[in-house]
Amino acid sequence: MQRFTLPRDLYHGKGALEALKTLEGKKAIICVGGGSMKRFGFLQKAEDYLKEAGFEVKLFEGIESDPSVDTVMRGAKAMEEFGPDWIVAIGGGSPIDAAKAMWIKYEHPECTFEDMCKVFALPKLRNKAHFCAVSSTSGTATEVTAFSIITDYEKGIKYPIADFEITPDVAIVDPELAETMPQKLVAHTGMDAMTHAIEAYVSTAHANYTDPLAIWAIRMIRRDLINSYNGDMTARDNMHDAQCLAGQAFSNASLGIVHSMAHKTGAIFADYGAHIIHGAANAMYLPKVIAFNAKDPEAKARYAQIADELKLGGETADEKIANLIALLRNMNDKLNIPHCIKHYGKDSYPTEEGFVPENVFLERLPEIAKNAIADACTLTNPRKPTQEEMEKLLKACYYDTEVDF
Repeated sequence: MQRFTLPRDLYHGKGALEALKTLEGKKAIICVGGGSMKRFGFLQKAEDYLKEAGFEVKLFEGIESDPSVDTVMRGAKAMEEFGPDWIVAIGGGSPIDAAKAMWIKYEHPECTFEDMCKVFALPKLRNKAHFCAVSSTSGTATEVTAFSIITDYEKGIKYPIADFEITPDVAIVDPELAETMPQKLVAHTGMDAMTHAIEAYVSTAHANYTDPLAIWAIRMIRRDLINSYNGDMTARDNMHDAQCLAGQAFSNASLGIVHSMAHKTGAIFADYGAHIIHGAANAMYLPKVIAFNAKDPEAKARYAQIADELKLGGETADEKIANLIALLRNMNDKLNIPHCIKHYGKDSYPTEEGFVPENVFLERLPEIAKNAIADACTLTNPRKPTQEEMEKLLKACYYDTEVDF
């Protein structure tokens, strides 16, 4: 038996932010990140809509990119002091993910961060508050998912929290918010969404309910991402819907080792100034993982189906998969995303080394591989890597070498 869970209500289209006026309650806390939502007036609109609905409103501002355990605990304390019956998270994946984890701690003060990370083992929520997520970026789709990513900076590891309990009650997907994204963010979030859709389609937990969402998202992202990156606002609006469809797919089908590897490399090189942005990591690793997973017969067939859906040509499954990999690498080129960790962080790649020194990468490689294998997303990857295979795969992602194992 499988489960398919989405928010109770999903409001979409321009002006959808106004749906906040339909919420019913007494106190609402708004969780938000940096200054962009305030700068463009969306935070004030959200606050005004909630007050119009009769709420007393409190702000929890300044949630950082890749939110920390410490931020989660501070936010939960603020919630405990204020006592909201609605938690409204507005912004990109970071404030929404952080607010989800805060929600758990608010509802269950006895719950430790380690407890939160136990896969699909959370206690029941909604005893104190309901949750509304308003997305401003077109990638994570956390507004519709059962996932949250929180970083333990002491360990340099991103941990996924996975449980249907943290699927928001209400999602608002208003493309006006996404039109404010800077170009680099469009690129990274867009390839994050592409990775979500492809990994959901080949996941061992895929189903008839998730496949149409994943395939349609892949088609839309292929059509609209580059144009969105180049400033086409119609394409930007379409991408906001596409990433949400991808999120609905992966929230129910889960993901694979592209995300496992991205989670475990994102912060581990932070001491060298290399915080590998999640979407960029996914973009670099996805072509390598496709080549690795395609050794599994069922995954090979499904990657070939994706190529067919995109009309990429090819007579054999191998040719179709090669064309799919070439497409993704070409998209990275057009989005100015490097192909490997070695060149990450330099604008002049591939002629200069990036932020992560080779000796440091090789020294930390066994630990990264071990942690990636233990990541929750590995459970539904179509091919289960050994420690040796994961190390070889990560090396291919560092040097941009062929995956032939």
